[in-house]
Amino acid sequence: MNQKMIARVTIALLALLVALPLLFIVLQAVFPHFSAGTFNDAFAGVPALLAEPQLPAMFSGTLRIATGVALLSMLIGLPLGIVRGLFDVPWPKLWDLLFLIPFLTPPYIAALSWMLILQTQGYLMQLTGLDLNNLLFSKSGIVLVMTLNIFPVVYFAVSRSLLASGQRLAQVARVHGATSWRAFCHITLPLLSPALAAGMLLAFTLAVEEYGVPAALGTRAGVVMLTVGIEEKLADWPIDMPGAALLSVVLIAIALGGWWLQRKLTGSSDVTSVSGKPTENVGARLGLASIPVVILMALVGFIAVVLPGLSMAITAFSSTLSGGVSLANLTMKHFAALFAERGDALWALGTSLSLALAAALLTGFLGLCIAWLVVLQKVKGRAIIDALSLMPAALPGVVVGVGLILMWNRAFWPVSPYNTWAILLLSYCCLLLPWPVRYISSAMRQLGGNLEPAARVHGASAFQALRLIVLPLIFPAMLAAMLMVFAIASRELVTSLLLAPAGTQTVAVFIWRQFEQGSVGQGMAMATLTLIAGLLLMLTALSLLQRSTKR
Repeated sequence: MNQKMIARVTIALLALLVALPLLFIVLQAVFPHFSAGTFNDAFAGVPALLAEPQLPAMFSGTLRIATGVALLSMLIGLPLGIVRGLFDVPWPKLWDLLFLIPFLTPPYIAALSWMLILQTQGYLMQLTGLDLNNLLFSKSGIVLVMTLNIFPVVYFAVSRSLLASGQRLAQVARVHGATSWRAFCHITLPLLSPALAAGMLLAFTLAVEEYGVPAALGTRAGVVMLTVGIEEKLADWPIDMPGAALLSVVLIAIALGGWWLQRKLTGSSDVTSVSGKPTENVGARLGLASIPVVILMALVGFIAVVLPGLSMAITAFSSTLSGGVSLANLTMKHFAALFAERGDALWALGTSLSLALAAALLTGFLGLCIAWLVVLQKVKGRAIIDALSLMPAALPGVVVGVGLILMWNRAFWPVSPYNTWAILLLSYCCLLLPWPVRYISSAMRQLGGNLEPAARVHGASAFQALRLIVLPLIFPAMLAAMLMVFAIASRELVTSLLLAPAGTQTVAVFIWRQFEQGSVGQGMAMATLTLIAGLLLMLTALSLLQRSTKR
């Protein structure tokens, strides 16, 4: 297999996973009868969409919720990130691990956990008598629940930027007479601003794409977001495919707008240390201030991690919800039911693990080929390959689902994955492809430009150099990315709800359906196992990544 063959196969797979689904969405949005095989009445669906009563509410609700999440994420993540990056905080790795957990927790599970805590007769009311049901089922409640899952992106962006840039310039300013506050405002904050902007815009994009939280809380809160509107058009009879496609285009425009703005603000800015390597945290000592700092970080961790985790665990071990929080109500029956013979849970778990493993292998291989062609081989058209590979990062899962439905639910295909497990695999690969591409590309850029040319000079082909020289060196980063893909794919919800064929359940669909059917304990038992497994896999991935960066 030569370079040209690898490039052709890579471009074909990118077209299949990304370009064609997007093209079918645009065609369906422009031509409302496209699903029937005709190109008549171009743009005829636009007036109907504009006349839809819920459109203003969906559009404004999406923007308001996403903006609120971005701002609140900044208010929480910025001070925590600054403290972590500038000062010698006690137990720094503990806080990093603690604030990683909310980002790894599926948002729909977090929403269901907060429902059990805050709703009327929930755990908080049982223990304290305090009823926060009205807060939970409101716009503020939705913003708060989503923020508690998303704020770590701001925290890690800020803290990692400060750790990487170091404080040499600020210290020079202090030597020349600047106060600590002036050095921070004129030196540190400007260096930090690109990372802060990137974190906030990423929080905005993640909130725009979210389906689970607004689906769980939005109906009772009177909030409708575009993701929920798209799902309803596909789930409710009669199916409104043109409306779903048009709403998908609107959602793509919002998500890509945030992504473009992030690239515009941060694309030409890079904060690095003088040595070119991230510096260890040797920040200023906090002294007595370490006590309030630890209290603050512990309080945020307790609210964002411990409370929903306890809610999940208590529900999983409770015989009945009406029995309340008591020793007499403890049981293991929900976990036993998961592994009961012929139980749906075991099939759902097996399906999710199989699909997640296949997605990890496929995206790992494709990510390796893309990074190799773009970073090392610098083939013609590499900008298009790079853009297509990273575009799914700005595509909401519900949009990917719509695109795959429009593409594969066609009579002209001799063989189609539609209504089979393969359609789920395609959706997972599309959504998660940016993870391996980013990790492997970063690892390849650290190799330098001499190893592969040296192998070529000594007679090795480009493919031999990739297999024998490049792959062994970047394999830890590749494996870390694949483990992340596995962890995220094993609990993906929205495309699973849209695309899962009849009789096929994944872990996410199983948990969602358990709540719909009233089997809350069994759903939370599965959620607990899923969270523990995902956390272990992610820690393994991070450990492997750290090893690769130290070499």
